Amino acid sequence: MQPLAERMRPKTLDDYIGQKHLVGKNAVLRKMIESGNVASFILWGQPGVGKTTLAQIIANTLDLPFFTLSAISSGVKDVREVIDKAHSQGMFIKNGNPILFIDEIHRFSKSQQDSLLGAVENGTITLIGATTENPSFEVISPLLSRCQVYVLNPLENGDLLELAERAISEDIELKKFKIKIKETDALLRFSGGDARKLLNIIELVANAEPSETIEITNELVTERLQQNPLAYDKDGEIHYDIISAFIKSIRGSDPDAAIYWLARMIAGGEDLKFIARRLVILAAEDIGLANPNALLLANACFDSIHKIGLPEARIPLAETTIYLATSPKSNSAYLSIEQAIGIVEQTGNLPVPLHLRNAPTKLMKDLGYHKGYKYAHDYDQHFVELQYLPDKLTKTRIWQMQDNPQENKMTEYVRKLWKGRY
Repeated sequence: MQPLAERMRPKTLDDYIGQKHLVGKNAVLRKMIESGNVASFILWGQPGVGKTTLAQIIANTLDLPFFTLSAISSGVKDVREVIDKAHSQGMFIKNGNPILFIDEIHRFSKSQQDSLLGAVENGTITLIGATTENPSFEVISPLLSRCQVYVLNPLENGDLLELAERAISEDIELKKFKIKIKETDALLRFSGGDARKLLNIIELVANAEPSETIEITNELVTERLQQNPLAYDKDGEIHYDIISAFIKSIRGSDPDAAIYWLARMIAGGEDLKFIARRLVILAAEDIGLANPNALLLANACFDSIHKIGLPEARIPLAETTIYLATSPKSNSAYLSIEQAIGIVEQTGNLPVPLHLRNAPTKLMKDLGYHKGYKYAHDYDQHFVELQYLPDKLTKTRIWQMQDNPQENKMTEYVRKLWKGRY
């Protein structure tokens, strides 16, 4: 018998739950599918948010040849065979190109991705890829430039509960039980925005109960999952729950916990590049200016794991993890860019002060471009007081320094230069 998640897979957009920004009324993918004019695109999101389902809905909706490959089990030869079939069938259709759906496209090597370029470029196929990894890192630039990337979000609590109620009332197997969802906190927490995980939990709970009348409570869900900790989605748990514990342990300056969660991920077969990327992000976001060397070491770690594999790659990962966990912390850079982006969104495109603009032509010089600009290196200490922010933001403070030795030195320096500002 198929798992509940497969039995509940929707066949039409109207049955599809979540991702309203992509498939809601007048949203980009809905309009594309309804028009039949589908361009190549990549779906990026965590497991269980509807990537494969969306591809299958397209297959069901459009009267076009539809081919599927899994990057886990397919090679260049398989890609070429599918492209040849698509070319043969495409000669007889006038309303679009054959569609090739590639699941886990981030697992394709460079040569495998290269083999797709010509067919996508000349319209032999329309490519739809699905990935849980950032396409910027995992998809080659020439292929990425030929595809639009759409981000699928974790399902919201309302979406998950709607799906749960639909499963209980519509699934032929679950209808044999009298299931009532009495409490939702544990169900939603363990699901983590993942529809497949939610349905697997419900099925696990239902199959484990001796009675046909079942009340789903926080206690029951927690108890069943503790008894079967990997029964519902091993990959999902490792990939999201443990990486969360890993990051929070480093942020919390606990090297013992951080190295433990690192070991759990390595033992669970986690993608080392995924771990290294998260270390780079953390070095900038959570350590930042308190210790700029952290970002250098994290980048070096990311570099090194591309050159060496396991078991040796675990050593630079461990070194970086311990270094970041024991480093002083600051998120002032993260807070500053968040605040700056907020200001930009509020104030729009404020004009650049005239004295900061380049003046490569006579007309620009006549209009006052560059007039009054002072070259800092011509002055004592390579500094001269000048307005660099737009006129409407001259009194705005964005960088809020934090109390650590490195930023204290930086603060002391800028306070000497910008008297009264900091």
